Amino acid sequence: MRNYISIFWIFFKMSAVTFGGGYAMLPILEREIVEKRGWLSQEKIVDYYAISQGLPGIIAVNVAIFIGKEKKGVLGGVFAALGIVAPCLIIITLIATFLKNIEDQPIVRNAFAGISIGVSALILDAVIKLWKKAVVNRLGLMIFGIIFLAMIFTTISPVVFIAFASLVGLLSAKFTKGDSK
Repeated sequence: MRNYISIFWIFFKMSAVTFGGGYAMLPILEREIVEKRGWLSQEKIVDYYAISQGLPGIIAVNVAIFIGKEKKGVLGGVFAALGIVAPCLIIITLIATFLKNIEDQPIVRNAFAGISIGVSALILDAVIKLWKKAVVNRLGLMIFGIIFLAMIFTTISPVVFIAFASLVGLLSAKFTKGDSK
């Protein structure tokens, strides 16, 4: 039981100090899971992020479930998910209770503006790390370019883009034996 509580507590702490969602959590997750504990490789974390983007639900919760399951099975996944969700429920409940009274205060507006800037930096860091791991050859760059342009100029669902990228990656691996430069 101690292992499950430990998994819960690790994800609770990460979630409690992360604003901005799953992508903003990536640097903290890498530091805690990859560097500090050595539970998984950075590549595995990036793979879990990629898979989680195509699944319904919150990316951070999906990633936590994958990591918890990898560490301690299905129950580990449940405890990791509860650890990610619990701080959000507590914080949202507190904000909903007290925010109506303070939301117009300049200090609160300035705090949220500062949080937005910090979250933007964390997301940029996650994008750079994902870029370095995911776009490793010309094919990856082409897939990125096509999807990026399609996202800007169309309203196609992100699920279609993920399916497209997966299909191209699978076909590339099948026909080039992993060498798609």
